[in-house]
Amino acid sequence: MIAILDYDAGNIKSVEKALQYLGCEAVITRDKEVIMNADHVILPGVGAFGDAMKKLNDYDLVDVIKEYVKTGKPFLGICLGLQLLFAESEESPGVKGLDLIPGKIKRIPDAEGLKIPQIGWNSLEIAPDKKLFKGVKNGSFVYFVHSYYLACDNKADVAATTFYSTEIHASVEHGNVFACQFHPEKSGDVGLTILRNFIAL
Repeated sequence: MIAILDYDAGNIKSVEKALQYLGCEAVITRDKEVIMNADHVILPGVGAFGDAMKKLNDYDLVDVIKEYVKTGKPFLGICLGLQLLFAESEESPGVKGLDLIPGKIKRIPDAEGLKIPQIGWNSLEIAPDKKLFKGVKNGSFVYFVHSYYLACDNKADVAATTFYSTEIHASVEHGNVFACQFHPEKSGDVGLTILRNFIAL
């Protein structure tokens, strides 16, 4: 069973539908017992870093997430869910994130001819031997919606990059914690392959 964390963020139902399409039992929940007993946990989300952290704290999910990660079972952050895994974001100065992976969340720099937020498809440069990308061709396109991006501290954690005004660390793998800045649930067959790889962990 896969637990999808419910903290009033956007985009949760589309993740549930993608998992159901793949034949998975998926439960949207904020119940600690359900979360801790899950085989996999996903932290999805669309919205602002500060608002999201307030909700995670309000629902007592911060400690639950950290406790779950310590079990060694697979955990996946998607879009805002990736950004929340880091200590802080330029979007919400002074707000403490989950601080599970070393790195920084920065605003995408302005560049002539590029709109921010980035909304649309971009290709990935995939690092070798990364678990989420087994069977995914280098250069595959995935769907992004974001104004802020990850600059990861440790190159070894970076599973895939893309370029939009600057190099963006589009996916990370850090022990049992995985994350994608893009939306695998909205990225067609490539995204379904990535979710299938996560489910198989």
